[in-house]
Formats: sequence, C-alpha cells, structure tokens
Amino acid sequence: MKESGDEFAVNSIIGEGASFNGEFRLSGLIRIDGHFRGLIETDGKVLIGKTGSVDTDIKARIIVAGGEIRGNIYASERIILLSTCKLFGDVVTPRLIIEEGVLFQGKCTINPTH
Repeated sequence: MKESGDEFAVNSIIGEGASFNGEFRLSGLIRIDGHFRGLIETDGKVLIGKTGSVDTDIKARIIVAGGEIRGNIYASERIILLSTCKLFGDVVTPRLIIEEGVLFQGKCTINPTH
C-alpha cells in the first residue's frame, strides 16, 4: 500500500481532446479528461473528469466519475458518481455514492467482501 501522500499523485493523464485505445494497467492514479477505449486496471484510483468519455471496463480501488462511462466498473473500496456522470453499465463495489443528477443505466451490486 502506498503512503497516503502518494495516493493523490497522478501517474497518468489522458487530457481533454486526447484519445487512447488499448489496455492501461498501472499502479496509482489515472485521470481521464479525453476519450479512452479498452481496459483500465489499477490498484489505485481512476478519475474521470467532466469532459472524460470511456468505453471500457474499469477495475480499481476507487473510482470517481464525472464524465461518460460505457462499460462495467468494479471497485474494491468505493465508487463515487458525480452529478455530471452518465454511466451505462453495471457496478460492483462495497460502497457507492451517487450525487443528484447522475444518469445511471445498469445493475448495481453492493458487495462488502469484493
């Protein structure tokens, strides 16, 4: 496990206007403000900004989403869907926080032992 100060250090960024296809496996945090298609796996955190758009399955410890997600998301700790988020897919997590205004079409499984 990383030191708490390192938890918020961004390891990778897909910036607004950028597009990336493929598999992204990393340790730490990735922020997506552009478009990503493929697979994301991290033992850290995934941040999808308001302008971010992903067509992918995401496996991470923590996922915070403000953009559009088409795919399933799995978090070992928690998922936070911000008011600007549009999620078309299923979620599996022990903790789910959904702000007012989220568009969510899918199935939700709250699994405390995930």
